[in-house]
Amino acid sequence: MQTGTAAVERVFREEYGRLIASLVRRFGDIDIAEEAAGEALVTALEKWPTSGVPPNPGGWLTTTAANRAIDRIRREKLRDSKHQAALMTHDDTPHEPTGPVQDDRLRLLFTCCHPALAPEARIALTLRLLGGLTVPEIAQAFLVPETTMGQRITRAKKKIAAANVPYRVPEAEDLPERLGGVLTVLFLVFNEGYLASGDGDPVRVELTGEAIRLVRILRQLLPDEPEVLGLLAMLLLTDARREARVRQGQLVPLTEQDRAGWDRALITEGHQLVRQCLGINRPGRYQILAAINAVHTDAPSADDVDWSQVVALYGQLARLDDSPIVALNRAVAIAELDGPGVALALVDRLPLAGYHAWHATRADLLRRLGRTAEAKTAYDEALAATENSAERAYLARKRGELV
Repeated sequence: MQTGTAAVERVFREEYGRLIASLVRRFGDIDIAEEAAGEALVTALEKWPTSGVPPNPGGWLTTTAANRAIDRIRREKLRDSKHQAALMTHDDTPHEPTGPVQDDRLRLLFTCCHPALAPEARIALTLRLLGGLTVPEIAQAFLVPETTMGQRITRAKKKIAAANVPYRVPEAEDLPERLGGVLTVLFLVFNEGYLASGDGDPVRVELTGEAIRLVRILRQLLPDEPEVLGLLAMLLLTDARREARVRQGQLVPLTEQDRAGWDRALITEGHQLVRQCLGINRPGRYQILAAINAVHTDAPSADDVDWSQVVALYGQLARLDDSPIVALNRAVAIAELDGPGVALALVDRLPLAGYHAWHATRADLLRRLGRTAEAKTAYDEALAATENSAERAYLARKRGELV
């Protein structure tokens, strides 16, 4: 039964974004969409472990959720137009024009990234609705408490409902001002998939794959936007290393990965996109991140990585994004160039005590400096701050090697 339940949850997780997009498009209400999707999951959990996952699970979930939404509309007797819609199991009337964005999920993403909402609120809401991320996962991405993130999402939903924001199809002129939020959402969805929270699969391929799919569509919509090209390049170059990233249930750091297992076709495509960005010559955050990944994937071995170039690129990125996360990644590169002592001095100044990667980085630098007792403590703190099974296995092994 547990295996069946796990299968249901996995399928639902994969279909969640499409399901929400379909329900919002049909019923025009985020709250109804979320409630109906949740009820469809409960029904699937009751039936599928016994009857098996249906041949078309997405269609089954959509039909079940739509019926639940219709039931709610009937019960609550909402405004006349919705009440009339509730009388029909199937709506054969033509959909409203979709505008320049044809993909349902991407269109709803642009809709939710409305400038009326604060940037963090619109990103968090969209991660919840379309990325299928839980509130704890989103809170972890923003390095804030779960309660804080829950409040942000609730406020955003109330504001977006009051302004009727979800119901308006974004026009071509809406896209540029919303693009930054959309790119951030897709970046964070990919990151959650590439190092997943919780004790399930360490990599959620349905999230990484969907993020790449949507960025490819964005490239078709905005072929001359360098940040779209940069994000696509970065995701491809990162995803190219996925098969080598986990071995025997343990995370494998970049410097220890078997490069023969990297996807050379994705790397070639990613490098071509980076060169295209260089030709446009309007550098941005994602283009620089792509360039950093290009340096790593261009080196035949870890010993051949041009760390001086990596440090310089992180310096350029820090001028655009002075976040402590960027500073932490720069310090990791500096450790390879100037030694762990210099890097540790930089890391210790960062306000990232709640971030697992900060503790893991400190642990590694302290280990390299021979400060074993402090390294053990830092590994313990890193283990306490992460739920990813592969990362926990790796950290536990490294701590166990200390004597």
